[in-house]
Amino acid sequence: MCRSIKTLRPPAAPDVTEDDIRAAALQYVRKVSGFRQPAAHNQAAFDEAVAAVTAATERLLDQLVVRGGGSRPA
Repeated sequence: MCRSIKTLRPPAAPDVTEDDIRAAALQYVRKVSGFRQPAAHNQAAFDEAVAAVTAATERLLDQLVVRGGGSRPA
């Protein structure tokens, strides 16, 4: 879907930062909305979506168990 979003789970990405997660969320919301930068009247909805996708991604990565490993370190 969005080729610029990279895999964020270990071992593909052992040192994932909050900025990495937010950047992936931003790319996803941009792709789904079709807006690189939303108009002022859509900015709040856009920002809310980025925050929600960021939070969902953090939860997902925290709960994933990778064979031979564990969940993502906090």
